[in-house]
Amino acid sequence: MFTLIPRFLSCALLLVASAASAVTVQDSNGTFTLEHAPQRVVVLELSFVDALAAVDVSPVGVADDNDPQRILPAVRQRLAPWKSVGTRAQPSLEVIAALKPDLIIADSARHGGILGQLKSIAPTLMLKSRNETWEENLQSAAIIGKVLGKDAEMQQRLALHHQRMKDFASQLPKGLKLVFGTSREQQFNLHSRDSYTGSVLAALGMNVPESAGQSPIASINLEQLLAINPDWLLVAHYRQQSIVRDWQQDPLWQMLTAAQKNQVAEVDSNGWARMRGLFAAEQIARDLVAILHHQPVTVQP
Repeated sequence: MFTLIPRFLSCALLLVASAASAVTVQDSNGTFTLEHAPQRVVVLELSFVDALAAVDVSPVGVADDNDPQRILPAVRQRLAPWKSVGTRAQPSLEVIAALKPDLIIADSARHGGILGQLKSIAPTLMLKSRNETWEENLQSAAIIGKVLGKDAEMQQRLALHHQRMKDFASQLPKGLKLVFGTSREQQFNLHSRDSYTGSVLAALGMNVPESAGQSPIASINLEQLLAINPDWLLVAHYRQQSIVRDWQQDPLWQMLTAAQKNQVAEVDSNGWARMRGLFAAEQIARDLVAILHHQPVTVQP
């Protein structure tokens, strides 16, 4: 036996249920409200893929630079296949629209100029990704968890992340002067403690250089590197031809403490430079423990 619910009461209950499922957060543009937990999410930065994987949500589309290998294996294995929507710098609006997303997560630094076009496709959450710090990344992950309807799961994963980072830090000597940078054909970029990777390394107890100017990532030459003279130098080579490899043939190179002590190590450019997020930070920490104990780490070609 059942009781018929009056139509007006039924409508009222539906409105209450809808209001209960709505989520309001603060993003880079102010207040963002989503009425229902999204089912089809497109993300335009790699750090957002990391956040989705943390709560076992698979995006239908990713700005993966047309190269799925840029996403860490630990993240890829938690996701269903996705459609590439092009590069992070210039994602394809046509491909995004064809995926019929009910949420787009975009980078406030890269995608502000196309926000109007993105919003015409689907509700668009704007968060900082490029040039964010580790702490800012965790804040963005928490916001994403709420918008996905996965707040409890994200808070649990963030707690696990903090514990893992604490455990990694306990295995490391404190206060080592350490420089991490990315090396291209004609340029070496130092990642200061105000950059993402630099802030992760600082959180692990390393003595990471502060930013010299406005940018958290700055191009420096060999003489400037020698003036810093780190105990350890960690390098992500973007390509086979690399200015750091050229520097190693320069007589000044042997004046570096890191070179004299054989404390120069190559690290994976995807994990250390392109990706950001919980899985990325944990890989950085895991690699750092291995490196400082003179053990090999995996570097993708």
